[in-house]
Amino acid sequence: MNNLLNSRYFSLELILGLGLTVGVIICVVFSGWLAPGPDQINLTARLLPPFVDPAHPFGTDPLGRDVMARVFAGGWISLEVGFISVIGSVLVGVTMGLISGYYRGFWDILLMRFADIQLALPFILLAITVIAIVGGSLTNTIILLIVSQWVQYARLVRAQVLALREREFVLAAQATGVKNINIIRSHLLPNLMGPVVVLMTLNVANNILLESSLTFLGLGVDPTIPSWGGMLADGRTYLQTAWWVSVFPGVAILLTVLGLNLLGDWLRDTLDPTGRTER
Repeated sequence: MNNLLNSRYFSLELILGLGLTVGVIICVVFSGWLAPGPDQINLTARLLPPFVDPAHPFGTDPLGRDVMARVFAGGWISLEVGFISVIGSVLVGVTMGLISGYYRGFWDILLMRFADIQLALPFILLAITVIAIVGGSLTNTIILLIVSQWVQYARLVRAQVLALREREFVLAAQATGVKNINIIRSHLLPNLMGPVVVLMTLNVANNILLESSLTFLGLGVDPTIPSWGGMLADGRTYLQTAWWVSVFPGVAILLTVLGLNLLGDWLRDTLDPTGRTER
């Protein structure tokens, strides 16, 4: 533990990643106090540049709305989509992976062939098809991400279970008559959560990018709701005259994804020391 706490890797990646992530979460959670009124329109103050008016540190957009307030408020959408979609993917994927890897046979063939079909579908094609049928909304975006990503967890868990089910402690539990559900809950699940937690951290960052991309293309959340992808889309026609409308939400996405990826890298090297990269 002392070696880990004193390591350069710990100080650089964990502290930076944790600092960025916690900083973003604090800004989002306290957005109503730090920068209230994200939807307040003031046409007399439209397109104010940043760092000129103390009331609008990040400037204003074409409708006179405070960019800082909208960036902080838009973080709610991105973090909500990122965390909820990952939790949903984990619940579905881990369950399918446990069933497939432990029981094998018919269930393994059925679930893994279904997973192969899912992996063969391009995400953007699936997104366009689903949004065209059911329409774009926050709920539909979350469901779409769950449907497209549960396979990653299922295949990861299945591979872990196939190795763990042949270990001595599992064979001993089976020999003493322990029920399968108890073996899965008490012996398999705790031993495979390390890689799952790492993948969860990385996928939160990935889903934030996907939500922003879908909203930018008009396939994500309602455009009337402040979101980072929506702000990027709104500001693309003003890049030459009002760059701040797009740059600040883009920086928010960059910092959030960077912080989560640094945390994911630290977790991966911490939970799997054998795969650690020497720096």
